[in-house]
Order: sequence, then structure tokens, then C-alpha cells
Amino acid sequence: MEFANQDEKERKSKELRVVSTVELQKHASADDLWISINGKVYDVTRWLPSHPGGEIPLLSLAGQDVTDTFLAFHPPSAAALLPRYLIGTLMDYQVSSLSSDYRSTLADLKKAGIFRKDLSIYLLLFALISLGICGSVAGVLLSDKWWVHIVSGLLLGCVWTQCGWIGHDAGHSPLIGKPFIDSCIGLLVGNCISGISISWWKRNHNAHHISCNSLEYDPDLQYIPLFAVSSKLFSSLHSYFYERKMTFDRIARILVSYQHWTFYPVMAVARINLFAQTFILLLSNKKIQNRGMEITCILFFWAWFIALLSFLPNNLERLTFILASFAVTGIQHVQFCLNHFSSPVYNERPAGTAFVQAQVNGTLNLSTPSWMDWFHGGLQFQVEHHLFPRLPRHNLRKISGLVKSLCAKHGLPYTSVSFWEANVMIIHTLRSAALQARDWSKPAPKNLLWEAVNAQG
Repeated sequence: MEFANQDEKERKSKELRVVSTVELQKHASADDLWISINGKVYDVTRWLPSHPGGEIPLLSLAGQDVTDTFLAFHPPSAAALLPRYLIGTLMDYQVSSLSSDYRSTLADLKKAGIFRKDLSIYLLLFALISLGICGSVAGVLLSDKWWVHIVSGLLLGCVWTQCGWIGHDAGHSPLIGKPFIDSCIGLLVGNCISGISISWWKRNHNAHHISCNSLEYDPDLQYIPLFAVSSKLFSSLHSYFYERKMTFDRIARILVSYQHWTFYPVMAVARINLFAQTFILLLSNKKIQNRGMEITCILFFWAWFIALLSFLPNNLERLTFILASFAVTGIQHVQFCLNHFSSPVYNERPAGTAFVQAQVNGTLNLSTPSWMDWFHGGLQFQVEHHLFPRLPRHNLRKISGLVKSLCAKHGLPYTSVSFWEANVMIIHTLRSAALQARDWSKPAPKNLLWEAVNAQG
């Protein structure tokens, strides 16, 4: 691959040890962390605090062969960092036919230039976002009609949604290619305009991609006490993301029992939880890059948002404005859930050698017309996105046929349904778990009300 000869010079100046898979697996902790990439073994313990993707991806896959994951999430330039951590070779390194085909496909896509972003698309989106903000502010300041204020709230919700898609793109790969500018774009669309920390998003989303649909490792499935996508969560599993037990207590049992009724109402106000998670992370002792700037930009958001609300005539209209804006972004939250809630789940640690299988099995595509791509932000091609997370969203549709062929060749599912069918499926999934939760013959631990604060939305 790209880094096949990167460590040739290092090999000559260092005596390499031969490592077995069994030995590799023993080095899987934060203070002793080895990984294998392309048959070579690296001790990345001292790199862990500096990893741009955070510590969670490395900890989740520690002591394993992570070649496919590394190739999927890193640009070719990242390979230049590897030689300094090289300590040996993996004696029993093997490549499955699926991984071989996946890596060949990835290499072909890179050669074809399909990973290059079309900046004109983002310039257009930023222009529309600017118009949306101006329209929302003008509606509040220049009109005294209640219905205009509601429309202004809806318009602001549309702005937040599109900022979310841009933040998602920027979080996976640079838009411009210059770190400072790309960092500023993330802070602008995330912290300043939307009130959501871009660092929180990266931390959460990277963990989700690495451990797609693992009940214990994927934060996007850890919604106890509000929701449970599987009865396996009734066993009060441990969350490796939140570093706590997801207690399925009496309160959780009651809430989950009616989750197929509460799902959409909760999604309509789920943004409240994202605001809360932003403050929880930024005020925590977790390592956050540019913490001061992140907090400053979040405070800027709350300054302009509260100032805008102050121009509305009364508290009822302020509440209506907020709920209208939140409801629009709720559609985006629903889409996040549609892509995964109805797919198979597991409660083990993610396996590095099963990267492709895990991404395909844990995701669901939406069949939508091309003119609606702006609405879904590229996530309607969830299988393609999870296999090639650095691929720009405007190119995901172009490779869908290629991905279908790859899945068909190796007997993997490629599930694609309409937006409405996906909604039916998710309600069925939630209802199935809800009915199982109503079995009061199975005892639950004592309640922990504070867990509601940590529920993801």
C-alpha cells in the first residue's frame, strides 16, 4: 500500500523483533499499547495522547491488526509517522480475500481522484447558510407577526442542519487542506453557529465509526434510560465510551417500555442533550485540543442566540421559536438513528480484522433521489460512508455500484430501503424491545436518575 516502503530506512537502523498475534494481544492497555499495520508492529503508547482522532479509537483496537481501519481513516501522509514507532513484524500476519479486495478498491478510488473535494459545493452551502441566518434574524427583528417568528425558527433549524453536515464532512477529512483554516471552519459551523463542540463531535463520532453497532463501545447506541435497541442492554452493560455502567433500572424499564411512542418527540428536542454534552466534555478533565478557543466560540453562540431570543415579544414566542428550530434538527437526529438502529448489534469489542464486515452489517442505506442529497447530507449512502469515511459526500453516489459488487462478491448484506420504510423498521425495532422491557418478572437494579443527563440523542 502507500506506506509499503515508508519504514525501510528505520528497518536498517533498528533490530526488529518477531511478534505473534498472541503476544500482540497482550499489549492492549493505555500504558502498553501495540497495534499492527500491514504486517508490522508498532508501539504507539507514547503517541496515544497526541492522536488527532483521540484516544478512544486506539484503545478500542489495541493489540490488534488495524490495517483496514488505518487505511480507511488516514490520509497517505499519516504513514510517514509510523517508522518512529516500529518495533517488529507480525509472524502470522494474513490478509483475507475481503480485506485484499477492500484495499485494492480503496487504492483504485484514490488513484481515480475521487477523494478530492469540490469546494464550489461548500461555497454554495456557506452562501445558503449565510442567507438562512440573515433571513432568520430579519424575521425576528423586522416583524411582529407570530407566524413569521415561527418560520424564522424553522429557518434557523435548517441552518443548523446544514452546518451539521458540513461539520461532519470537515471532521472526517480536511475541506481546504490547511490545518488552521480547517480548524476555523469546524469551530465556525460547530461551536459558533450551532453551539455544539466540534471536539465533542469528533470524539463521539470517531468512537461510533470504529465500533459501529457494538452495544458496549458505540456511543450512538447507548441511550439508556431513554431508548434500548436490543434486550441485551437490559443486562446493564458497561459503556467503554462513557466509562460507566449503563444501568437498566426501574426508571429505564418504564421509559423503554414506551420508547416506540416517545422516539419522535424526544428526537424533536434531542439538541438539548447535544448542548449538555458539549459543556460536559469541555468542562471535563479530558484532553481537548484548543479548549480555550472551543469554550470561547461556544460562549459566542450563546451570546448571539440569547440576544436574538430577547427581541421576541414574550416567553411563549421564545419557547415556540426554540422548539421550531429544534424540531427541524430533530429530522437529522432521526436520520442518524435510521442508519443503525434496525441493523444487527453485538456486545463485544470491535475486531480490527473484521472492519469491513462490521461496517456493512451495522449500517442501513436509504434509497433517495439525487435531488434530495442536500437534505440527507450524504448519509443516505451509509454503507459507502462507513467503508470510505474520507470520501466526500458528493461522490458517495458514484461508488454505490462498486460497493454493491464488493458486498455481493463476499456474501455481505447491502441493505437499502426508502426513508419511510426505514422509519417503519426503526419503530418495529423499538417496539420489539419495548414489549420485552415490559416483562416485570425480570428484576432490574436500583435506579440512577442522573443517567438521563448522559443519554445521547
